[in-house]
Order: sequence, then C-alpha cells, then structure tokens
Amino acid sequence: MSQPIHGVAVDAGSGLQAAIRDARAVNAQDSDHMTFKRAVLETLGPAASTVLVDAQCGPDLLRSYPDGCDKMLAFEADVYHINDADRITVLPDAFTIADYPSMGVPLLKFFIYYAPDDDPALNARKQDLVADIGQQCRDAGVTFLMEPLVYHPSIAPGSADYAALKPDLVTRATAVFAQPRFQVDVLKVEIPVDLNFVDGFGSNHMSRDAALSAFRDAAAAAGDVDLVYLSAGVTFERFEASLVMARDAGVNFRGFMCGRAIWSDAVAIFGQHGEPALIEWLADTGRTRLNRLIAALD
Repeated sequence: MSQPIHGVAVDAGSGLQAAIRDARAVNAQDSDHMTFKRAVLETLGPAASTVLVDAQCGPDLLRSYPDGCDKMLAFEADVYHINDADRITVLPDAFTIADYPSMGVPLLKFFIYYAPDDDPALNARKQDLVADIGQQCRDAGVTFLMEPLVYHPSIAPGSADYAALKPDLVTRATAVFAQPRFQVDVLKVEIPVDLNFVDGFGSNHMSRDAALSAFRDAAAAAGDVDLVYLSAGVTFERFEASLVMARDAGVNFRGFMCGRAIWSDAVAIFGQHGEPALIEWLADTGRTRLNRLIAALD
C-alpha cells in the first residue's frame, strides 16, 4: 500500500455557499465562499496529506496549497446531477483532465451516484463515463480517486430499511468500480453501515459483529484497489468512530477524505465573528479533529 491519505475535502459547492451567505447575513460578501475555502486549505493543509478543492473555486486556490500537501481537484461541475431521474454527474467546462499536469495537480476526484439495482442501461452509461475518465487520467498521468455514492431507486437513506441494504449496496458498487476497466487508483467509499442503526450507537437493528463483518465484506470487494473512507456529512464523532470500527474489523484501508465532519461548525463561527475567528477555530478545533482522525488510523 502507498503512503496513507489524510485528506481534507472542501469541494462543497453552492450548498456551502448558501450556508455561508445565510450565516454572514448582513455582513455577507461575494468573496466569502472563497475566503472560507482558502482558510480551510491554508490552516488545515499543513497537517493533511492532501486537500480536495472544487472545480469552480479550485483553480484560484492552487497557489494557496502549503508545502507537502498534494493538490487534488474535483472533476465535477457544481450542479452534481442533471435531474433526479438519471443522477449523472455534470463535468466542468473550464478545464479538461489533460490540463491537470500543467496546473500542477496530480490528483483527480470524480464521483457519481450509483444504484446497483437501478436500470441496467442507465448504469451502463455511468460505467462508460467512469471508464472514459479513468482512461483520460491514465493518459495524463493523473491519479484517479473515484467516489461511488450509493443510493436505492425507491428506498430513502436514513431509514431502517435503507440501513439494512447499505452494506450490500456499498459492497456491490465497490466491486463494480474496482474492476480493471475503470483504471481507478483509489476508491473513495462510504462507510458501509449507518451507525444510527448499529448496537452501541443507535438502535440495535445491527449488532456490532454484523457491522464489523460488513466493513470486511465491503473492503474485500475492492480487491487490490486502495480504499479511503469519506465522511458523507456525518458528525465528527460518528466519523471518528467509523474509522476506529474499520480498524477493529481489520480493514487495510489507506486513509480518509473528511469534509464537513471537520469544518461544518466553522460556518457559524465565520458568520458570527468573521475571518479571524474562523482561522482561530480551524487552527484549534479543526486541527484537533484532523489529528484525532489521523490517530484513529494507528
């Protein structure tokens, strides 16, 4: 396995921009979105192995990367899917994968919503898109982090029914995109269980032993492809517990990419007290959270 990935993700788009604007209220400025992302990058970047930025703000943030922190740029437009029927990721129009080397960006992240039980024709279109991106990354010499975000066509996430299905959905999606056809270097995958339904965290729909088994099964589906776990908007404490559980399960994963679980609380700080308070919070609580996630891997 290559060097561990201790990643911070700050690639959220219009949703984060709206949250910052609401938090800033009468003090809102057009530059607030960029100010927030630059603060995360410059304050947490020195302790991270990489920071993921988005296609909209990212090119203007590349000069702010600290030494030793690898640049990672998402290959997605801000509008993540065209409509709820197909959920196919929209690609950026400001640059191509062939531009990554000239921008000094060695890492590309691409995600797609994927339901293993969806229309086979739709899934074939999604698979073709991922395979094309994988080939372009290989041609450009860019490391490809691929993120399949699972869903079910008719069962809503957050429900007990979805929690029962989630281990299988994550395992099957992981198995698909680990295939050599997609030329994925690192799979950025969801935690395969919903801790809200695991004994010891929420309801007892799933025992701890069953949860550990779900971690092992989903990771085994990756074969020789490296895995990193994403936080997917859960609280910091739940994501930290998830990484510990993966370790307890004996999963040999490469690291994590964590976004809102680290910095979401900083939005209100920025809104109420401005940029200096934002930077102070990131340097204290934000850095502490990042270091705790790194420690959870040991």
